[in-house]
Amino acid sequence: MNYPRIFFSLLAACAVLFSAGIASAQTAQEEPDTLILSDSLNYDDAAKVSTFTGNVIMTRGAMTLHSDKLVVSEDAQGFQYGTATVNGNKLVHVRQEDPTRFEVIEAKGRRSEYDGKKETIEMIGQATVTRFICGKPFDTISGARVIYNQKSDTYQAYGGKDSPTVGGRVRSIAQPRAKIDAAIEQCRQASR
Repeated sequence: MNYPRIFFSLLAACAVLFSAGIASAQTAQEEPDTLILSDSLNYDDAAKVSTFTGNVIMTRGAMTLHSDKLVVSEDAQGFQYGTATVNGNKLVHVRQEDPTRFEVIEAKGRRSEYDGKKETIEMIGQATVTRFICGKPFDTISGARVIYNQKSDTYQAYGGKDSPTVGGRVRSIAQPRAKIDAAIEQCRQASR
C-alpha cells in the first residue's frame, strides 16, 4: 500500500524528538524548543548519554512523547540514538498534531527506538500507528513492529506474538486519498 508521506511524519518526528536530548547545531529558528519532564535525569557527558526516568513527558512543538524511561545517546561520529520504554503492560505514546490539516497522528508500542545512522524509527511490541482527521481514525498500521526508514521514505510492518491483532498478523487500513481530502475540507468548512 502507498501511504501518504504525512502518515509517517509522526515517526519521522520521533527521530527529532530523540535527538533533542543531545545539543543540536541547528539554530532556534529551525527547530522548536524541547521540554522534557521526568522524575530523574542522569547525564553522562563523557559517554554522551542522557537517561530520563519516571513519568517521562517530552514535548517538542506539536509533538508529545510519554514513556517511563527515555535514553538518548550519541556516537563518536555524531549519530544519535534513542530508546523510549515503559514498565508493565503500559505503552509508549507519541502524538503529533498538524492543525493546518486537522490531523493527529498517534503511535504506540511497548518500546520506541531511533537509529540516527540508519535513519530508522521503530515502534516495537503491540505497535500501532493511526492517523486521525477531525478526530476520526482514517489510516492504521498494527503489528509486532512498525519501522519507518527516513532515507527511503518506506515502512515495514511485521507480525508476531507481540502484535495487537488477532493471530499476530500485520493489519493495515488505508483510506483513499480523495476521502481524506474531503474530510479535511469538511473540517475546514466547519471551523470557519
